[in-house]
Amino acid sequence: MDYISRYPSPLGGITMASDGEGLVGLWFDGQKYFAATLDRELEVRDDLPVFAETRRWLDIYFRGQVPDFTPALVMRASPFRRHVWNILLGIPYGQTMTYGDIARVLARERMTPGMSAQAVGGAVGHNGISLIIPCHRVVGAGGALTGYAGGLDRKAWLLRMEGAL
Repeated sequence: MDYISRYPSPLGGITMASDGEGLVGLWFDGQKYFAATLDRELEVRDDLPVFAETRRWLDIYFRGQVPDFTPALVMRASPFRRHVWNILLGIPYGQTMTYGDIARVLARERMTPGMSAQAVGGAVGHNGISLIIPCHRVVGAGGALTGYAGGLDRKAWLLRMEGAL
C-alpha cells in the first residue's frame, strides 16, 4: 500500500507519495505521468515522518534557500532511470546540465563509447520525484528550456527562483 499527502506550493498543488518509509513520488497536480509509480491501493496519511520531512524540504526550497538534507527516497524505476536520477541529484541548486552532458557522464560511468541524449530525456521525463530529484535543472543544447512534465512555465519559474535563468 502507498500513502499520499498534499502540499500547497506557490506553483499549485503537489501530491507526495510514500511506501510508509521513504518518498516514492512527488508530482505537481496534473503533471504528466502523475502517480505512475503508485500502487492501486492508496490511503491519505498526513502523519508520516517522511511527509513532515518533505514538507520541511519544500518550505525551505520555496523560500529560495537550499535545503541541507534530502528526505529518504525510494526510486521505483529501472536501473538505467535510477542511474540518470542519481546524476540529477548531483546538479547543484542554481545550475543546469544538458541532456547531452548527462549522456556523456553516463557513458563515462558505464564505460561505454556513447549514450543517447534521447534515452536520457526519457529517463528525465519519467522522474517520479520532481523538485527533490531536480529534473527541472536539465535543459536542451544551448540552454533551451525543453521538456518538463510539470510544464515549461513551472520549469522557468523554478530556474528563475534558483537564479539559473
